[in-house]
Amino acid sequence: MLNRLLTALAFSFLVGAFALPAAAQSPAAGGADTPVDTREVRAWLTRMHDAAGHRNFQGIFVVNAGGTVSSARIAHFCVGAEQFERIDSLDGQMRQVFRHNDIVHTLWPQSRVAMVERRDLLTTFPALLQSGSDHIADFYDVRSQGSERVAARDALVLLLRPKDGLRYGYRLWADRITGLLLRAEVLGEHGEVLEAAAFSDLTIGGRAQPDSVLAPMSKLDGYRVMRPSLTPVRLEAEGWSLRQPVPGFEPVGCVRRTLSRPGEVDAGATPQVLQAIYSDGLATVSIFIEPHDPNRHTRGVQASVGATQTLMRRAGASWVTIVGDVPASTLRQFSAALEYKK
Repeated sequence: MLNRLLTALAFSFLVGAFALPAAAQSPAAGGADTPVDTREVRAWLTRMHDAAGHRNFQGIFVVNAGGTVSSARIAHFCVGAEQFERIDSLDGQMRQVFRHNDIVHTLWPQSRVAMVERRDLLTTFPALLQSGSDHIADFYDVRSQGSERVAARDALVLLLRPKDGLRYGYRLWADRITGLLLRAEVLGEHGEVLEAAAFSDLTIGGRAQPDSVLAPMSKLDGYRVMRPSLTPVRLEAEGWSLRQPVPGFEPVGCVRRTLSRPGEVDAGATPQVLQAIYSDGLATVSIFIEPHDPNRHTRGVQASVGATQTLMRRAGASWVTIVGDVPASTLRQFSAALEYKK
């Protein structure tokens, strides 16, 4: 959930709420665990998910994943129903992301490469409230843990503990006044923090500045522009399926796309890749299927960085990569269930 590139972080964490349910507004003092009524779980998370489209905010967002710390300056503006977003990475190679509604431009100024994508064919919020969100309380025990301060703001704390070993736990800090998500942690089996992300500085409200997003999106002269294709498909129509579902995870989208990378001479020559996305409402798992290339795909791999697990293997003439912010055993269940029927 937290280890996605800063490009995606704006969509997964920068969400807010106008108001929290009554039980959430009166947490137990001193951080004591207080059960949240099942009926209020979805109301709480839905408001956190939806209000990003109705708040202006700017701040510094810091992510700690697998011992690596990354930060970005993020600005989000709303003008009526339109949304504008700007993300400037502050560490490593310079990268800028500009979003106007579902159009996203990712720029690498040093290499003069730009990627232009539409995000409407994939889930916009990969981490919070995907398909299956109606059943979050079936797979997570949700509790209020009182209040704390984050980025000099009072925040209400929500703990989600998994009821099985197929998913991680989460701790979320929501701004007491606006409901904006200020901080989030992914928790391991024993409650250890696998990844953490938080605002270190934040201003909520203020005047919208859409030109700070639109102007750089219109100035791509001198950039090599890549436009990856993205076509919605059905996994079964492509000949693939899961023999049995992984409990709690439901399909939320499937596309055929190119995975061209900055620096490739001919992005159009990149093989088409099938991507299927599954979610339990909080955690997501992506399955990538592409033609097997013996020059690139030499052996199966299972790797871990922070909360993100990756499993790669050959499947006949195809190469399968499964990535998710879930325990490794969950990816193995997806891998064992995946089959090609054509």
